[in-house]
Amino acid sequence: MTEEFKPLRSVLYMPSSNERALEKAKTLPADAIIFDLEDAVAPDAKPAAREAAAAAVRSGAYGRRQLIIRVNGIGTEWHEADLAAAAQAGPDVVLVPKVNSADEVQQLVASLEAAGAPERTKLWAMVETPIAMLNALSIAQASDRLTGFVMGTNDLVKELYAEHVPGRQPVITGLGLALLAARAAGIVIIDGVYNDVKDVDGFLAECEQGRQMGFDGKTLIHPGQVEGANTAFAPSAQAVEDARGLIQAWEDGKGSGVVTYNGKMVESLHVESAQRTLQIHEAITALQA
Repeated sequence: MTEEFKPLRSVLYMPSSNERALEKAKTLPADAIIFDLEDAVAPDAKPAAREAAAAAVRSGAYGRRQLIIRVNGIGTEWHEADLAAAAQAGPDVVLVPKVNSADEVQQLVASLEAAGAPERTKLWAMVETPIAMLNALSIAQASDRLTGFVMGTNDLVKELYAEHVPGRQPVITGLGLALLAARAAGIVIIDGVYNDVKDVDGFLAECEQGRQMGFDGKTLIHPGQVEGANTAFAPSAQAVEDARGLIQAWEDGKGSGVVTYNGKMVESLHVESAQRTLQIHEAITALQA
């Protein structure tokens, strides 16, 4: 983790065809906003949504939030125009659905560069099909410009002929493969959406599961989910206190052989995890300043 680390606890989809939604996004405590041109936008509204997303990114009205444009997928009639407009707007990230291979990543990077995307604009891939899970590592390593995965769990459930169930057992293998690939490649990975916006307990349980698995944050479909994701993917006060205590014990015990904290042996790997916890906590604190 570098000093440029920015939290991605809450990554909220907003339909770019909805002017009120884009205005509301300016006030929400989400770490990132996805200006969506794909699923949330009807076919006849896509050209106007494309212009609205580009204008929103250029506006400078979204503060410290990371700004992402999700374009329509490769092979759709809107993809090329979406990608060109996104490249010109220069968001933090261009997100592309249903990326299935390293070749597609390289094609997308070439298209972004040809359209004049600034260096700061990165590419994220949605991984949401069985072949994407099996190709996850090669996708993650295909380009330095690709810096993140987003799980498309709804599509993965559909492609597997599976069911949405508490605990997500039908897609655990896919989630794990994508996580392994993302961590091996050193990129971020954001968990999929939770569909039932009225089921707060179920949503919070899935956030907790995602955090425990190692996801950096969660994609969201409703503003009411932001606070829960922010809390779930932030280190708790106890975790921060323990991280500081563990690091202090390690410093105090240098050269003395075995170091313990709260009765447990401390090794350098535990110190690295504690340092990561503090860096995340400090980055979140900076956002709130």
